[in-house]
Amino acid sequence: MTATAPSLLYLVKQLELSVRARLTDLVRPAGITALQYTALTVLERHDGLSTAQLARNSFVTAQAMADMVSALEGRDLIRRERNPDNRRELLIYLTGNGIALLAELAEPVRHLEDQMTGGLDATQLRGALTSAWHALTEPEARTAPPAEHRGQATK
Repeated sequence: MTATAPSLLYLVKQLELSVRARLTDLVRPAGITALQYTALTVLERHDGLSTAQLARNSFVTAQAMADMVSALEGRDLIRRERNPDNRRELLIYLTGNGIALLAELAEPVRHLEDQMTGGLDATQLRGALTSAWHALTEPEARTAPPAEHRGQATK
């Protein structure tokens, strides 16, 4: 019997699990979790987000993000300020300590990315992954599968 190659979806999930485990080990000495690191890097790219926006961009629920924001604020890695356009909304910003922590972790994270990509061209891989992500997040990608594919997962 010939073994078939694992599906791309399976490989992507295995890669995600491996990256999360390695990232967890990498950021633990800094006293943060991989999810907290992700939230900080989201703010590094898009400072001044609401809790809901940060949750969506960090792949966690709003409740989990509320707890995370409290923890990160308690460590003086982020700060919250009233939105001048909507006084009921708080916007989240990196503090100097948050920026410094990300700078401290930048080289070890870059090393992990280099190890992960091995001999691959990282720029091409980043482009391919971004294209795959956009292909699944664009509105037209959310249409129903063709009739001949519906229901096959239950067989």
